[in-house]
Amino acid sequence: MSDTLDLHADPIDLTTSLVDVRSVSGEEAEIADLVERSLQLHAPHLEITRSGNAVLARTNLGRERRVVLAGHLDTVPINQNFPSRREGDVLHGCGTVDMKGGDAVMLAIAALSADARHDLTFVFYDCEEIEAERNGLTRIQRELEEWLRGDLAIVCEPSNGTVEAGCQGTMRIEIRTSGKRAHTARAWMGENAIHGLGEALRRLEAYVPRQPEIDGCHYHEGLQAVKISGGVAGNVVPDAAVLTVNHRFAPDRTVEQAEQHLREVFEGFDVTVTDFAAGALPGLNAPAAEELVRAAGGTPVAKLGWTDVARFAALGMPAVNFGPGDPTLAHTQEENVPVQQITECFAVLKRFLLS
Repeated sequence: MSDTLDLHADPIDLTTSLVDVRSVSGEEAEIADLVERSLQLHAPHLEITRSGNAVLARTNLGRERRVVLAGHLDTVPINQNFPSRREGDVLHGCGTVDMKGGDAVMLAIAALSADARHDLTFVFYDCEEIEAERNGLTRIQRELEEWLRGDLAIVCEPSNGTVEAGCQGTMRIEIRTSGKRAHTARAWMGENAIHGLGEALRRLEAYVPRQPEIDGCHYHEGLQAVKISGGVAGNVVPDAAVLTVNHRFAPDRTVEQAEQHLREVFEGFDVTVTDFAAGALPGLNAPAAEELVRAAGGTPVAKLGWTDVARFAALGMPAVNFGPGDPTLAHTQEENVPVQQITECFAVLKRFLLS
């Protein structure tokens, strides 16, 4: 492995080079050093700073708008899919999808950004694949928040080369029921807490999720039981039970509105919110977002899941996902990306940011 990457190389080759650097979450020092050295050598016009194992770079051209491009450098643990291998027009290997193809596109754009149409900020961050408190964006927002601000954020996560706008919010709740223990031979002397969840499950089965349209993007909400716990022994009527429910809600609802909705759905039950994250509105009517959509030449779609675009939306800016690779292959042993998608994503961003 060379001490630097050739940022003027074909983004497909850049992707291969990045995939061939191990960077499991928490072990990004080598790839962060490589990215930093490469930017210093091939993009001397950029202001560059370091935050742990995150590398940040930006232009200061005095343009009317600033676009922030973000990509994480870490991967999930390697699963007999390292190093990369090329089979025809498909590149295989850990990180090809999630998300070193997107990182390669960002690096190629950075090398050409000396006279970009918009001021650009590039954020290559660490620890995205693990707990949120270790996510590099959490640290950067705490210590270097001004580096995350702009008029549009593009998170180059895999999106099959389609603009995925905004993202859904997510919330988990626990529904608790209580009863009275008894021997199952004399069950009528007790009260079964697991049976007490029956009405909550019937409400879930009958639930019809909303499918709102926002900025032309169709979101599909969801409400699903994901876990039931309870029981004492094989001959004891249980006196406590817990039903865990996950709610995916469209970004036109706030966290508070989502919680209120769940309390209405499960009125009469003991409901506790255990985890939540706000969604992100698409913001496709913002000028910079409209330009990106035109450059992509396709119809944007809703992001049916939660991503780090929500962090940028919380700063008051529109944010989208746009990158090569099929997100359903992320974290799998079979992770692979058609190299044409890398080329096409680079062409779209080059057209939008540099032409």
